[in-house]
Amino acid sequence: MSAEAADREAVTGSRPSTPPQTSWFEFLLDPSLLEQHLQKSHPDPSPVQLVIQFLEQASKPSVNEQNLVQPPVDNRRNRTLKLLALKVAAHLRWDLDVLEKGLTIPVLNMLLNELLCVSKVPPGVKHVDLDLSTLPPTTAMAVLIYNRWAIRTIVLSSFPEKQTKPGPHQLNMINLVQQEKELTDNILTVLKEQASDSIMVLEGALNIKKDFYIHTLHTLDLLAAGPSTANGETESSTAGLRISADELHCQVHYDLGGIYFQQGCSDPSAYEKAQEHFCKTRELLTKLSPDPLHCHLDEKRLAGYWSACRALTGSSDPSDSQLTPYGLINNLIKTQNYQGLIDAFIKDNVAHSLPNNFRHSVQLELLHRVQQGDRALEEVCHKLCLSNAVHDALEGQVLSVRFQQLLLKPSKHTISFLLEVCTKSLDKEHTSETSRRKMALFLKNLCERLEEVPLAYMVSSHKLFMELLTDEEKKTLLDQMRKRSATVNLSAKPLPSFYDIPASASVNIGQLEQQLILSLDARQIRQILIELHGMAERSFWRVNSKWEVPSDYINVILAIKDNLTRDLVYILMAKGLHCVNIKDFVHGRQLFTACLELVTEFSPKLRQVMLNEMLLLEVRAHETGAAEGSTERPPPDLVSRVRGYLEMRIHDIPLRQVVGEECVAFMLNWRENEYLTLQVPTALVNNNPYIKLGQLLAATCKELPGPKESRRTAKELWEAVVQICSVSSQHKRTSDGRVSLIKQRDSSLGILPSTTSQFRVLLKEEVMKNEDEFTVKELVTYALTLNPNNQSWLITQADIYFAVTNQYSAAMHYYLQAGTVCSDYFTKPVPPDVYTDQVALVSHGIGPLNGTAWLLQVAVLCQFLREVDYMTAFKALQEQTSHDSMDSFYQYIWDVTILEYLTHIHHKRGEIEKRQVAIKAIGQTELNSSNPEEVLQLAAQKRKKKFLQAMAKLYF
Repeated sequence: MSAEAADREAVTGSRPSTPPQTSWFEFLLDPSLLEQHLQKSHPDPSPVQLVIQFLEQASKPSVNEQNLVQPPVDNRRNRTLKLLALKVAAHLRWDLDVLEKGLTIPVLNMLLNELLCVSKVPPGVKHVDLDLSTLPPTTAMAVLIYNRWAIRTIVLSSFPEKQTKPGPHQLNMINLVQQEKELTDNILTVLKEQASDSIMVLEGALNIKKDFYIHTLHTLDLLAAGPSTANGETESSTAGLRISADELHCQVHYDLGGIYFQQGCSDPSAYEKAQEHFCKTRELLTKLSPDPLHCHLDEKRLAGYWSACRALTGSSDPSDSQLTPYGLINNLIKTQNYQGLIDAFIKDNVAHSLPNNFRHSVQLELLHRVQQGDRALEEVCHKLCLSNAVHDALEGQVLSVRFQQLLLKPSKHTISFLLEVCTKSLDKEHTSETSRRKMALFLKNLCERLEEVPLAYMVSSHKLFMELLTDEEKKTLLDQMRKRSATVNLSAKPLPSFYDIPASASVNIGQLEQQLILSLDARQIRQILIELHGMAERSFWRVNSKWEVPSDYINVILAIKDNLTRDLVYILMAKGLHCVNIKDFVHGRQLFTACLELVTEFSPKLRQVMLNEMLLLEVRAHETGAAEGSTERPPPDLVSRVRGYLEMRIHDIPLRQVVGEECVAFMLNWRENEYLTLQVPTALVNNNPYIKLGQLLAATCKELPGPKESRRTAKELWEAVVQICSVSSQHKRTSDGRVSLIKQRDSSLGILPSTTSQFRVLLKEEVMKNEDEFTVKELVTYALTLNPNNQSWLITQADIYFAVTNQYSAAMHYYLQAGTVCSDYFTKPVPPDVYTDQVALVSHGIGPLNGTAWLLQVAVLCQFLREVDYMTAFKALQEQTSHDSMDSFYQYIWDVTILEYLTHIHHKRGEIEKRQVAIKAIGQTELNSSNPEEVLQLAAQKRKKKFLQAMAKLYF
């Protein structure tokens, strides 16, 4: 033996050998091999792969002597291959669920037509003209299987589901996809034309009360042996596998219900037929054994169909002892039992069976009716809003803007009803301590929010308030209310009433600006702006500092010459973007649509911008639905729009990077792997790093089942991630003698590690998520063991904790550590690319860990944002209840507006000494707004340094 051969033997002998995959022609040579193969626990190839291989070989065209392509030859070889495919399907008991998932429409059509042929269904005769009761059992069953598949395929084709399974034609991949699509469309056209016949065939089968029989491997062997061997056995009434009439009828009722439900979109009366069939399905399902031979249906989908039918037909089900929560709500709305609806919402505050988005969608639906002119529903909407507010408080959610508006000028009746809802929303026997504290906090905040002292006393004297709040909390609140009451009494002296003074233009402008901030109605926003521009010539898009438009779009919008149009475009876009961020997609869609209509008239550039943002909205709306449990695939139109965006070649259009990222993630989540790996243009892959990364992920996941083939793509993916995350470092001595670290990225893809972790958050599909954690998490953890002071790795680790695992305190730890590394423990300013707005946002999630000190941290960190977030800072300072260390944080505040707000809070609370401390802080000469910008920046940097050093001590 040569040395080389010995080495080979040593290598191969050192690892377990994988048994070779059985080739299709081996089954052709040895017919007994098929049954042995199918009996294995994990046969390779799998049954559906065998069907594909057999039919692929049997349908190969031949070439004659003149080199002309001819149809497949009808010879013994091809007939045997087709029979083998049928025998595999018989082994699967003709389970259409399995066959539909594993085979394309053209392959399954070929298989079932072959079944009709061998079952001796009369050729050239319409199935609707056959009398199934007189046909041999296996022949009748073949007709039923085919027609069941026909209507199921029509229903499935109406779902947005991309076929990605291999087909029988051996062309290059691009031609294969196109050819298979055309073939599928042709088959669907024929099936739809014959749909009414298929329905009649299946409805006729429901009248046959005797048992049915389907082909088995044995009966198919007899058919292959010929009539002399079969001796009429295949046509006997007991040949094949027996299927009870109840089992078959249950499956047929379910399939007929599906096709009638699908037809209900164009013919509402079809919903009643669908309901009848689903009702029969449910009845028969109770009679079947736990593991029926032939009847396989999705019981969750059946329940969904059933609920939908009852909602659409407005009927009730006497057989149900009670409705599902969704069914109950729909029934109450349909019967206009609004008091019952309110009661159901209050009861759900205890049961928590309805998700928040559903509750708020019901409220929005009724509010829409109010806006359409149904004023009788106004009080119902108010009560639902109050009930939802209590539910949100118990769930730890942010209270809605509409609830905040109701509290601006509430009536005694409103507060009385709200207290009633609070009382009924706590189950006295089973309420957790957490829920009790949340309710106590809600009542405390309510008491502080109410400006009318009598209403505040109404809350504080309520039994629930007395039970839930501690003695210290009650004492503090009552002291505050007494001071407010004294202030009211003092102002009750004979002074000119505010309402007696004629309203000035500035008062009107202020009121209109408030309405402009609160409104989400595009027409109302336009009308308010018209009135404002009639009063003053200035830019009203600056009214609210929370209105933010991406920097990519600012220049295009501000270039609009007409002031009113500029304000309207900016505000509509800003409000729409805010709605998308808080997942209020209904209002976001309305605002974007209005903005699109407006800009279409004068700016093709802005029109494309709005189309891009509307695409991002639809992508996020669909992904949000998927995150909440929806299994519905995206509509083909949305997939097409995403492809169109990725392939867009329009110059001078400002593009947001996040749109491209989420489009690629969307394609990965919904397994559009064929597009990303085969159809996306090469130039696009080379120019867009996120598409390149998406293509590598798609290719790796696509080839995961084959370990040998997937090694190459997995290696390419790994190399790409290493490129993304690679940072080369070199040291340079500065003028003051210190050694600084100069970072230079080697990434040829142009993607930062931190944005990679954010891109991973967008990936919802499990294989994709797992693959990406193969990459980012492992790499970051390992890299930090080698270089624990690497700024980029620390920021990436923090991003993962913040955006992926929601561990906010850990995220803040790593953000602070990254800051200390690049600033010599904050003795120098932290570079802006290290501390973005995200670092300040992390503080919003730390609350439960750090208690009252967190609120003060939030208030200080709100100054770190590009535009100071006053609303969050004020809210944090309002909620801060432990006052002992409050003034110790004033040394870190450089924003005069926040300091002025602190003096106001202390004045309201009667905290004279602390108010003086705040006034003294405002009076520091370095914070004087008349100072040069350099002086103000220096003052801010000094306070930032002190604060970050204090935070570092807290978290390290």
